[in-house]
Amino acid sequence: METMRRKDATLCFLALLSLWTSACGLLSPKGVNYEVQALMGIKSLLIDPHDVLSNWDENSVDPCSWALVTCYDGLVTSLGAPSQNFSGTLAPSIGNLTNLQLLLLQNNNIAGHIPSEIGRLSNLKTLDLSSNNFIGSIPSTVSNLKSLQYLRMNNNSLSGTIPPSLTNMSQLAFLDLSFNNLSGPVPHFHAKTFNIVGNSQICATGTEQDCFGTAPIPMSIALNNTQNSQPSKAPKSHKIALAFGSSLGCICLLILGFGFLLWWRQKHNQQIFFDVNEQHHEEVCLGNLKRFHFKELQVATNNFSSKNLVGKGGFGNVYKGYLQDGTVVAVKRLKDGNAIGGEIQFQTEVEMISLAVHRNLLRLIGFCMTATERLLVYPYMSNGSVASRLKGKPALDWSTRKRIALGAARGLLYLHEQCDPKIIHRDVKAANILLDDYCEAVVGDFGLAKLLDHQESHVTTAVRGTVGHIAPEYLSTGQSSEKTDVFGFGILLLELISGLRALEFGKSANQKGAMLDWVKKIHQENKLEMLVDKDLKNNYDRIELEEMVQVALLSTQYLPIYRPKMSEVVRMLEGDGLAEKWAASQRAETTRSRPNEFSSSERYSDLTDDSSLLVKAMELSGPR
Repeated sequence: METMRRKDATLCFLALLSLWTSACGLLSPKGVNYEVQALMGIKSLLIDPHDVLSNWDENSVDPCSWALVTCYDGLVTSLGAPSQNFSGTLAPSIGNLTNLQLLLLQNNNIAGHIPSEIGRLSNLKTLDLSSNNFIGSIPSTVSNLKSLQYLRMNNNSLSGTIPPSLTNMSQLAFLDLSFNNLSGPVPHFHAKTFNIVGNSQICATGTEQDCFGTAPIPMSIALNNTQNSQPSKAPKSHKIALAFGSSLGCICLLILGFGFLLWWRQKHNQQIFFDVNEQHHEEVCLGNLKRFHFKELQVATNNFSSKNLVGKGGFGNVYKGYLQDGTVVAVKRLKDGNAIGGEIQFQTEVEMISLAVHRNLLRLIGFCMTATERLLVYPYMSNGSVASRLKGKPALDWSTRKRIALGAARGLLYLHEQCDPKIIHRDVKAANILLDDYCEAVVGDFGLAKLLDHQESHVTTAVRGTVGHIAPEYLSTGQSSEKTDVFGFGILLLELISGLRALEFGKSANQKGAMLDWVKKIHQENKLEMLVDKDLKNNYDRIELEEMVQVALLSTQYLPIYRPKMSEVVRMLEGDGLAEKWAASQRAETTRSRPNEFSSSERYSDLTDDSSLLVKAMELSGPR
């Protein structure tokens, strides 16, 4: 007996020793967390006009509760700070966050050079420094980021050549270096999609010795230079005849080239898409989106077998497929490829999804267009949609539901405030939020989204969506805005909490009428446990539950002007500013209350299944 006790004591001691050792692995000799030091170094060189980093404390031993910082197993794995109006410079101490997998600093005013120490982030998968004021050359140490999949440095003032070592980044799937001052030849990247437009001194290929632009040397100049190198001078009449002949030859070549291009496009049924912003008339670069042959997708899906059917939507069906290289994909086959609606839907999605690239947005791999078929090819999401997982077993745990909410919010934030032109989804719901292998949220199905140019605050179209998720103003006027999506996201939060569809969880509590009224009522009565998914079996955080319900109620306010923006929603889900926003909302609601106003039940009556709507509930066409 005594021997067993000694063994147990020894095991406990070793376990404690292991935990202490792992914790001390991040501590400096003075007992300071290396990651805290690195983050404080970053803070010291940034100008933070809105005090976003106010809770970053150099005396803290754990940065995981800090704003904009995400941790896993006690290690900092994500620093997401887009659109925070930061200026100043990026500190070299960024290189000490060696566990970082995601670094998002886009849409700020950060200047100076990109520190070479960034090449020490060996675990980094996503790096976005776009739309800042960075200068100098791209550090060659970036090529050390062997795990990097997404790299954006566009819309800065970077100069010099593109480091040839970037060609060694075999995991890189997306690269955007557009709109800088880069020069020199372009290496042959491994990235499936890359963009280098807007660099006036860059070479079109890597063959030129001295390149000062993408335009080819005119043939007439080349010929004249050849002649001037000859010892004898040609008579003037000969020069005129030669110039005339050269010009005529150039015209003939251009005509032949243009004719060949028309023939080739007709033969391959090639499509060119243009920016919907009519003021710019710019051609949208589709990068390296793969164009699939129809037979290739037929083979991949076993001739679109019903056994491979994974989802049905208003615009078509989705099939699981296997490409020749073993890649698992989801193939969306649009209904009635000959119909004008199908073609418009296809073109809109291809243009839009090729422009919107974010870790929380569904990425388009390629497309197929024939005389009678329109198909889109996406990565296959192994965990399906949030709607299907909420119905499946085992039940999603509370932390996963929180992570899904935050991921979906970040994806919508990108569409609304960081994508140019901005995009409105119009049908935000659990069925349109997909889950990858790690249950990370991916916003899919942009089928009803419309591109907005910079002069418009809304778009008026026929109302389409799913009953229970449609914002009141969209239903009554047909006018949608970013706040339409915010409303849908609020309903999504309630779906995540309850595990039920929007029109189900009102019924589950025998509620006849507006479910939002019911949610508000149980919140006021402090009975939120009535709302929680029974499959969670009380395994949730009561404080976090109340916070999520408050965000949902703020997001589903009747008037869109009172709903927060998605950037505010993200901050509140991260624990920043919710208390102030909720208190202000309660004060405003008290002020707005009048006896002769419509009741909430009357205002939200369109969200119940009793309504006599003439709106067709559309299930969209993206992968499930």
